[in-house]
Amino acid sequence: MTFMLSEIDEAGAGIGRQLAANRDILAALGARLRALDPPLIATIARGSSDCCALYLKYLAEIALGAPCASLGPSIATLYGAPLRLAGAVALSVSQSGRSPDIVELQRSARHGGALTIALVNDVDSPLAREAEALLPLAAGPERSVAATKSMIAGLVAGASLIAAWREDSVLAEALAALPAILEAQSAPPPEAMLDSLAGAQNAFVLGRGATLAIAAEAALKLKETCAIHAEAFSAAEVLHGPAELVHPGFPVLAFVPPDAAREGTLATLQRLAEMGARVFMIEAGGEDGPDRLATATVAAPLVEPIVQIHRFYRLAEALARRRGRDPDRPRNLHKVTETV
Repeated sequence: MTFMLSEIDEAGAGIGRQLAANRDILAALGARLRALDPPLIATIARGSSDCCALYLKYLAEIALGAPCASLGPSIATLYGAPLRLAGAVALSVSQSGRSPDIVELQRSARHGGALTIALVNDVDSPLAREAEALLPLAAGPERSVAATKSMIAGLVAGASLIAAWREDSVLAEALAALPAILEAQSAPPPEAMLDSLAGAQNAFVLGRGATLAIAAEAALKLKETCAIHAEAFSAAEVLHGPAELVHPGFPVLAFVPPDAAREGTLATLQRLAEMGARVFMIEAGGEDGPDRLATATVAAPLVEPIVQIHRFYRLAEALARRRGRDPDRPRNLHKVTETV
């Protein structure tokens, strides 16, 4: 068994630890954020953690109506531009908490007047120590270069923060049910799907709304574990230019949203199929098939993307091995990338 697969298996237990350990922290942070009522949420992250931040953006804007934007680390590290963030919240997301540019940008955001909150796995890291508030991911050590359980822990931590902030019992209950759901979601991907994707060199990965964030993460994982040049697009944007790349058999993986974006996404997939694309759908309910990866259903649509990316990780791990690659040790990557 690869480290990646074992860490996918550990994701449910890790979430359970996180939810139990952070209960009081979340209650206090929720009250603090309601009192502050920030006009802006800024996020600080790179790589998979930035995909967590994109998911958090959609949750914040849908559930809170609060605008949320990603800050570029080079604003602090290369350009030294002062940030004007009085009254805002800056959320840093990191597995290691040790990348110098992320630490420096969090420091700059705090100097600019923002309340800084770190969602981080390593609670002894510089990022964790310097934040005004800490929300531990509690994922445990992660040995595979490809982040899986820490990514899922970041998604859950962000959603838990929104639930506490909004006092949203439906969202909180759906998150509380996740550990058992993920532990039960252990089936391998369909062999026919692996056969179809084994020779792929390029692919689109689609989502819309909160599933766009996990589409971005899935495209990143296909690059780093399978060496497939995959690009993520919104289902609302892919027909505006990128569709020109589609040819017969071109792979399109779609994380089908379970909400108001569903019908439009399905219509886009039909258009792409008519252009010759081979469409693979990842969605809740039903059964697996050659072109379909079924995921468990959850009570809150905004939690569905977490279940979807968990199931996709098994596909990425198995596809990497089918292509003769070690998903734990990509040729050109390291676990901690210390960008400056």
